[in-house]
Amino acid sequence: MAKVSTTKHKMPEQDPKKRIKNFTEVPLGYDKKTAIEEAKRCLQCKKKPCTEGCPVEIDIPGFIACIANGEFDKAAEIIKSKNSLPAVSGRVCPYEGQCEGLCTVKKISAYAEPVGIGRLERFIADYERNKGVKIPKESKPTGKKVAIIGSGPAGLTCAGDLVKMGHSVTIFEALHAPGGVLMYGIPEFRLPKEIVNAEVDYIKKLGVEINYDIVVGKTITIKELQKEYDAIFIGTGAGLPKWLRIPGENLDGVYSANEFLTRVNMMKAYEFPKYNTPIKIGKIVATFGGGNVAMDCARTALRLGANKSYIIYRRSELEMPARLEEVHHAKEEGVIFKFLTNPVRFIGDDKGILKEVEFIKMKLGEPDESGRKRPIPMQNSEYKMKFDTAIVAIGQSPNPLIPNTVKELKIGKHGNIITDEEGRTNIPGIFAGGDIATGAATVILAMGAGKRAARAIDKYLKLKK
Repeated sequence: MAKVSTTKHKMPEQDPKKRIKNFTEVPLGYDKKTAIEEAKRCLQCKKKPCTEGCPVEIDIPGFIACIANGEFDKAAEIIKSKNSLPAVSGRVCPYEGQCEGLCTVKKISAYAEPVGIGRLERFIADYERNKGVKIPKESKPTGKKVAIIGSGPAGLTCAGDLVKMGHSVTIFEALHAPGGVLMYGIPEFRLPKEIVNAEVDYIKKLGVEINYDIVVGKTITIKELQKEYDAIFIGTGAGLPKWLRIPGENLDGVYSANEFLTRVNMMKAYEFPKYNTPIKIGKIVATFGGGNVAMDCARTALRLGANKSYIIYRRSELEMPARLEEVHHAKEEGVIFKFLTNPVRFIGDDKGILKEVEFIKMKLGEPDESGRKRPIPMQNSEYKMKFDTAIVAIGQSPNPLIPNTVKELKIGKHGNIITDEEGRTNIPGIFAGGDIATGAATVILAMGAGKRAARAIDKYLKLKK
């Protein structure tokens, strides 16, 4: 095995003390020299285990070899042949559990770090965007029309792949802006809006049409779309917040993560007073949950002026599903973590405004169906803490509108649309993918679902008389 460095090249970042006062992106990206040196750490394995771990099937060793040789344009071509949203996935993909988790460099020693695949993908995406994105030649039209419902990561990926196959593609988006969760669910400091807009602009330049302010299921029905389009892909995501179901959850000052982040992101509360859409944030904020969304909320609260921002999680740190990088950044910024703690009730004043939260301490038992140790309440361990704001970030359920309005669709017990591995529903010509099918998951898994569905739709359209 060739001798390589066992550590990744450090990603330059904003200083934690400065960045908690702004919404500018935290990681600053590799420069050309650092990207080339990091790319040279790749062993160019013949079996390509990293590619096997990539939901959108990028030839990872291939594009990394190009970077090592300074062939950045060629690297961009390799990535874009499989992934239409590399600037997004290069920023928010949980690569440590996917491509980087399978990197052979990790096997050099117990302390070896994988090649910084995500950082290199981001570098190439940013390089191409700054230079000018190359638009591939239009494919020969097939005469087939596909409707995509939702412009989130699943819908955008499916649309981009289908239009490259020669099909006419129209996206129907319920909101006034494209991107879905990329736009309303991920903070500016982790995924800048200009990045999302640039990626969407590329999809549009491929030939995809996007119609806004159209709520399929209300503004127009699936049956009406079926009359005009040869196939339909549903990618409406998981927009229904889950709640703790404890007393006081309707108090003023208690938010769902969906509402909190949407107000901050799409209504631009982070740019107040330029945009007159402030969001009330107290001096002491509690966020309940241990995933990436919880980290986003807790870190956003600090930037909006909170003196103290807590993450309250009912298990231990070991069981937290959030990306290690997000937890690391949260700790750097001063987020306070309280583990093995669960809320019992929210307590308000006589005006219905949140003032306190009552907690109970937890201990861990045997693993549950998730594979994590089950949290068990400890008797007589209740206590109270004062909080001005509480944010519930314990997950989301699939958007219920289309499942509720298309009675023929087979729906799972959690409200998800049931599909096969390639996104086929029980109704011929209707496909679905991403969070609407799986429940809340990651951006890259939604993109992978969109890619698989695009292939299945193409096959269906070729067989359709």
